[in-house]
Amino acid sequence: MKHFYSIILFFLLTISATSQTVTGTVTDDSGSSLPGVNVIEKGTENGVTTDFEGKYSIDVNSEAVLVFSFVGFSEKEVSVDGQSTINVILEEGVSLDEIVLVGSRSPKRTAIDTPVPVDVIDVSEIAANTGKVEVNDILQYAAPSFNATKQSGSDGADHIVPASLRGLGPDQTLVLINGKRRHQSSLVNIFGTRGRGNSGTDLNAIPAASIKRIEVLRDGASAQYGSDAIAGVINIVLKDKTDGLTGGITYGAYSTKVGGDFAQQIFDTQDGWDPELFNIEGKNRLDGKDKSFDGETVQIDLNYGVEIGKNGGFINFTTELLSKENTLRPSFSWRKGYGSAGVDGFNFMINAAVPVDDNTEIYAFGGRNFRDTNANAFSRDSFEDGDNRSVPSIYPNGFTPRITSQITDVSVSAGVRHEMANGWNVDFNNTYGKNFFHYYIKGSNNASMQNASPTDFDAGGHYLSQNTTGLDFTKYLEDVASGLNLAFGMEYRTENFGIFAGEVASYALYDVNGIPITNPATQTVAFDSNGDDLPGGSQGFPGYSPANEVDRSRTNYGLYFDTELNVSESFMLAGAIRYEDYSDFGNTFNFKLASRLKVNDDLAFRGSVSTGFRAPSLAQLYYNLIFTNIVAGESVPSLLSANNSTVTQAFGIGQLSEEKATNASIGFTYKKGGFTATVDAYTISVDDRIILTDNFTDQAILGPLNVDAAQFFANGVDTKTTGLDIVLNYETTLGDDSKIRAGLIGNFNDLEIKNINSGNLNEFTFFGPFSQAYLEAAAPDYKFGLNLGYSKDKFDASVTLTQFSEVELQDFQWVDTPATTQAEADALYPIATDVYEAVLTTDFNVGYQFTDKLKLTVGANNLFNVYPTPQFDGWTDQGGFADSVQMGSDGMYLFSRLNFSF
Repeated sequence: MKHFYSIILFFLLTISATSQTVTGTVTDDSGSSLPGVNVIEKGTENGVTTDFEGKYSIDVNSEAVLVFSFVGFSEKEVSVDGQSTINVILEEGVSLDEIVLVGSRSPKRTAIDTPVPVDVIDVSEIAANTGKVEVNDILQYAAPSFNATKQSGSDGADHIVPASLRGLGPDQTLVLINGKRRHQSSLVNIFGTRGRGNSGTDLNAIPAASIKRIEVLRDGASAQYGSDAIAGVINIVLKDKTDGLTGGITYGAYSTKVGGDFAQQIFDTQDGWDPELFNIEGKNRLDGKDKSFDGETVQIDLNYGVEIGKNGGFINFTTELLSKENTLRPSFSWRKGYGSAGVDGFNFMINAAVPVDDNTEIYAFGGRNFRDTNANAFSRDSFEDGDNRSVPSIYPNGFTPRITSQITDVSVSAGVRHEMANGWNVDFNNTYGKNFFHYYIKGSNNASMQNASPTDFDAGGHYLSQNTTGLDFTKYLEDVASGLNLAFGMEYRTENFGIFAGEVASYALYDVNGIPITNPATQTVAFDSNGDDLPGGSQGFPGYSPANEVDRSRTNYGLYFDTELNVSESFMLAGAIRYEDYSDFGNTFNFKLASRLKVNDDLAFRGSVSTGFRAPSLAQLYYNLIFTNIVAGESVPSLLSANNSTVTQAFGIGQLSEEKATNASIGFTYKKGGFTATVDAYTISVDDRIILTDNFTDQAILGPLNVDAAQFFANGVDTKTTGLDIVLNYETTLGDDSKIRAGLIGNFNDLEIKNINSGNLNEFTFFGPFSQAYLEAAAPDYKFGLNLGYSKDKFDASVTLTQFSEVELQDFQWVDTPATTQAEADALYPIATDVYEAVLTTDFNVGYQFTDKLKLTVGANNLFNVYPTPQFDGWTDQGGFADSVQMGSDGMYLFSRLNFSF
């Protein structure tokens, strides 16, 4: 019996030693409490979150290790060792161990254990330590399959850079801010650019200084988030700091010297060429100045955060001033202004949350972005050189028009989060956004007005507004298997797209009496001294006329259900379904299944399969642009025809429907010590992709319609994209307290055009090799980036090597003499194919922390002044020696940045 009592006593002592309650408070380094921190017993699914006062209580093994993680803060592990009270201070930082907001609605999911790939990018650190001042530039070098290159000579695309994920279109990636849908730009990309026929979200309208981090979900997510999420989701998380004022001043400029093999090839080809045809030395021939640097950039940003109340409330303000001048690069005489656009912009963003009580929080965020942009169009020769687009008395030597724009982007989002007594969390939100794009053409003329022509024109513009109301419910059930998360909700969205006309002189054709032509049968168009008709409208960009004006709206609603089940501590299953109904094209139903299997604490495999969709944008449905010519006294328009027009219907092109996608991915994650790795293979099939067709000029068809050329938006192609994303990171501390980090991002990608849905129309006219090449160029074969960093005490340095793959385009000879048969195409390929060889660029920066509140960083992007492979036949689509591909055609950028805080 004595032994029996001894055994019972030992058993009770063992239970006491292996199970205990731990309580504590979690704060940041300023002492402010942190609500919503995840506290998890390492190696298990046992976890809790801190309340509004940062307090927690959890039952764990006395020898357990607690893992504390919270968005925007570095993860921290603490051994219990029998302690009953553990208070923790978390330091700000971003890592793959953070709880992410995108791709999973579970409150316990980190980027390293999601069933689909999610990149967590510390934008605040990148912006503070590099010369990259715009979000597109940051993501271009930080996300493996993200591609964005500044365009030139592409009208509106010069001002809003089209960006893509996994080689799909700019409009096939959904953008969220703080988890809420962001509106798109009103611009539809028309001329020589990536994403032709697409409308994307303007990421550069969001100041980098306002962003804490960006989460990039590289997987189809239409079943979770609705339209546009075929390629993935970019979620921008705004700063919520409350530690006073921080800011920075950045100054940088591009070297005008054309470097490396590019310069040598230019000079090697001068034999037999007239040097006056080329702007080969970076001289600014528009103002006669010979500059060593151009594209001078000044950015001033300020961020201020303050705590509201004592329960974790905050308000955070960001303001940003950006001024960048144009760049000028080697070009032919008809494109003296080849280079990237200038911009003067002012941004303001706010992010706030105020707890009402322990269970309720009101939040709001939004801002305003204004940009005054300036891009050079193609040059016009003088009348003496045979170009009657120039009025001799105004521009005796010809001119280069400037397409300028004023872009205003506003957004506001407000909502309330509440935890009900039964454990369900409710989020009710309304988000409104509007993009307003107004063109002003400067340094131009309307030739048909002759000497009476103005030189500046209000050319009109377009706008897009979107209002989204959402209601979401989530609940995490710890007692079901190893944890079950349930989420469901609904969303109602309204959209409005419009085009407004410019002043009459910007679009009108004038007669010999200086009166706009309204009746070609009785009015004679103005003509030059050779008897040739003079063209109308503002040169460089014709204004929108009243005939182009549009004011169209639509509505849609969506219902979704989303769940994640931890079947065991190592095996997780997830699923989502979503129903959407649009007022203008019908409804769609999509699903997603995903899973993750942990082999051990370090290695996990994951995969997903889903269907997706993208609704045709209002711009694709209703955008139209009309050019007017006079033939035999009659008005003959050349137009980009709206989808609902009689011209479009006459060609047998039907109403636009949704793009339909099937996504599948499989990969693994690995974490050991300071090393993490994620590798994911994917395949994305998209049917009925919406494209902008080529020009139809067959007069047998167009003659009865009184047009000599027409383009349309159509569900024109089926594509299949396959690829592999690689993200490797390693960080370690050496014995002398210095830190070394290394990161490798990589993407292999292949896009195949499976089918061209031309119906009875000529395939080469419908979507020929020229347009196909632009679609494929958005999906380069590969991109790799190696980032190496070192820091010790007050000093840090980093170098980034980025390898871009070869890019192949078809040049403007396809437009000048379009092929209509395979034989004609075969003859054009050898002379119209432009190959841009693979290139390696190097970015380098060093920084020194003079005081706790002052740091200086200097460096260079594209340190060795690398350019795309030059082309010398004069047929490049954008008029320069190289199109805007890979890293762009601006060359080396030198910068300095001063960071400060108060």
